[in-house]
Amino acid sequence: MTERPKPFWSVPCDALIAQLGSRSSGLTSAEAESRQGTVRREIPHHRASDFALALNQFKSPIVLILIFSTALSFALGDRADATIILIIIVASAGLSFWQERTAADAVSRLLATITTKATVLRGGHEQEIPAHDVMPGDVAVLAAGDAIPGDARILESQDLFVDEAALTGETYPVEKQAGTLPADTALAARANALFLGTHVVSGRAKALVVGVGATTEFGHISERLARRAPETDFERGVRRFGYFLLEVTLLLVIAIFAVNVYLERPVLQAFLFSLALAVGLTPQLLPAIISVNLAHGARRMAKSKVIVRRLASIENFGSMNVLCSDKTGTLTEGTIKLKAALDVAGQPSKKVLEYAYLNASFESGFANPIDTAIRASGACDMAAWRKLDEIPYDFLRKRLSILAESPQARLLVTKGAVPNVLAVCTRAETADGQIVELASVRRKIEEIFADFGRQGFRSLAVACRSAQGVDRVGKEAETDMTFQGLLILEDPLKPQIGDAVTALDRLGVRLKMVTGDNRLVAATIARQVGLDGAGLVTGGEMRDMSDAALRRRAGEAHVFAEIEPNQKERLITALRGAGYVVGYIGDGINDASALHAADVGISVDTAVDVAKETADIVLLEHDLHVLAHGVREGRKTFANTLKYVFMATSANFGNMLSMALSSMFLPFLPLLPKQILLTNLLTDLPEMMIATDSVDPEAVDQPRRWDVAFIRRFMLAFGTISSVFDIITFAVLVWLLKASEVGFRTGWFLESVVSASLIVLVVRSRRPFFRSRPSPQLVAATLVVIVATIALPWTPAARLFDLGPLPLKYLGVLAAIVAAYVVTAEAAKVVFYRGPRP
Repeated sequence: MTERPKPFWSVPCDALIAQLGSRSSGLTSAEAESRQGTVRREIPHHRASDFALALNQFKSPIVLILIFSTALSFALGDRADATIILIIIVASAGLSFWQERTAADAVSRLLATITTKATVLRGGHEQEIPAHDVMPGDVAVLAAGDAIPGDARILESQDLFVDEAALTGETYPVEKQAGTLPADTALAARANALFLGTHVVSGRAKALVVGVGATTEFGHISERLARRAPETDFERGVRRFGYFLLEVTLLLVIAIFAVNVYLERPVLQAFLFSLALAVGLTPQLLPAIISVNLAHGARRMAKSKVIVRRLASIENFGSMNVLCSDKTGTLTEGTIKLKAALDVAGQPSKKVLEYAYLNASFESGFANPIDTAIRASGACDMAAWRKLDEIPYDFLRKRLSILAESPQARLLVTKGAVPNVLAVCTRAETADGQIVELASVRRKIEEIFADFGRQGFRSLAVACRSAQGVDRVGKEAETDMTFQGLLILEDPLKPQIGDAVTALDRLGVRLKMVTGDNRLVAATIARQVGLDGAGLVTGGEMRDMSDAALRRRAGEAHVFAEIEPNQKERLITALRGAGYVVGYIGDGINDASALHAADVGISVDTAVDVAKETADIVLLEHDLHVLAHGVREGRKTFANTLKYVFMATSANFGNMLSMALSSMFLPFLPLLPKQILLTNLLTDLPEMMIATDSVDPEAVDQPRRWDVAFIRRFMLAFGTISSVFDIITFAVLVWLLKASEVGFRTGWFLESVVSASLIVLVVRSRRPFFRSRPSPQLVAATLVVIVATIALPWTPAARLFDLGPLPLKYLGVLAAIVAAYVVTAEAAKVVFYRGPRP
């Protein structure tokens, strides 16, 4: 078996240069040109054609049924109904097509972010070329502000700091230097490597380019992003519901057709009748209802500072029961702040703060968040001080020193990593101003340092010494110093973040923190926000887990630390495989593939473009309180969509079942095909107002998902009740009122439409109908349809549908039957909802 090649950060530089056929002076122009055709420089862009995207919109079983319904309506001569259904299909497909086409542009945004120039050595001479012309084997020359042109290995560096926040999520600039690291070194810890998509903050370097385009870490993210997104929970629910309808419809058509042929009815009439029943069973307005609901929900969510980029994601937003979130910027403020300045005993010290402020105010290196935080403290007046010299920070020393004077003193003030500052100190100053030997307090200092480290804080040390008579200093001046104390830095939690986490928990959304930070920091933040950090999982542990083991572990753990970007997507996939509806909130390039893989990807308006383009939801405020409110709105939208499904399937099933049964005993068809289609259309009209309907609080307190089994039970229960009262209507019309053929059809048409319209007000809520107020628009639409239906037999349009006027006693009897039906349905609702909730 072929041995797997070692990763580039683990191969000695000389061997790596030889592997790439290069040299320390870089490629020659001829060598670079000869490699042009052999390297995949472009990041892969697997974008489907517009035709393929358009075709995908017509693969849903429901859409296929509706297309068949359209053809049938044309065949029956009902062009108006056919046109309406066709408009619904085209509008719904057009909306979905536009959404998917927009999503495909996310990869284009990735490509646009790297159209830069790069400086490389060609034949030993520096040369500026387009970044996309950089080849593996090129030696890149880097300085402050330069974008990294490809994944690269550092050959030499000086005071090099790189901003990798977009790739790793790390808040601080990362120190980089030449060296060789183990093959299993995590992405964020590869201090000898540089990556495409990051940039140099300060310092200089020469680096050997080992990968460009598709072969980079950035390219791998793009490649995952270009894949078709997995089917979301909502899409899966609609698909299963569509298959269920298809099964019921086929069984109904075959059974009714067979029975009517057996009864020696005309074959063509029997066939058209059975097909009309199939159309009647289909919720033709479902795509329109979903679109209207989603658009209405999107407008409500926008008022709550939640922008919906893909309408279908609202349903997933409401169904979401797991939210994966980074720590920085979501749970914390995403900015470094100075928590405390402490003396050698661990007590607050103004003097330590003043020395730190002096050092931070005069440093002239790269702008960094630590010095910004120190300066923001406003610790002292600098008017009396003057800077004389500076010893810049570098990777080896991990210190920065400032030589400054005032009328009273001339001091060398040093700030840096605690062990490195301790290494140049021989004494320490206590709180009362005494100078003692460092050895007498060193253990206490190290205990304080370790304790804050365990709590997740970052610590720096401050030291100084007198420099009388000195105007210039070098690194050798950092010696025989007096240790002053520690600076404690933090990325503070957002205000009321604990309340926001609790609010999500009450909504049935479990928060899982996914961060690249070390386990100590992650566990501390988790405890502070109310998460259980006991089951913490690290990136290293994830690498050793099988997919099946990760699915089990992911559901149990709440904190994932030391996670690399590619592991985020794997974690999302594992959670979805375990049955969760997963949301992911992220704002960096490193989050793009996870956003793509989640049921609902969430970003913020300050995120990088590719994160916003990939996300389904964009928050105008990076706040979990805003997110919680958006979840409630999403659930309202989902609840209203399910209302339509419950109403349409139960009412349609009841009516169609009644007609199927009656057709076996009546000497004529109970309703003509065009009357069936008219009934279906009129009963759907009030339900178009479902998007405006109010939602009971208990309908949004927990996640809701498509439950085809529950829908089936609802359809059978309430459809059967509807059918029972339909049969009562048949009996009354035939045996009690002795109705003619036209009178029978007109009477049943009125009873069907009026009862289906009123039952909307009953089944729209689990509560008694008088304790849950419907929206005024829904009530108005219901009343309009009822009045229009009752009036129709007395209008000229009645002839078009073979309807006729009814005697008043017919109307009185039908009204009594409808009233009994509504009361029975209300009582049945109480019994039905004692069972399990969907």
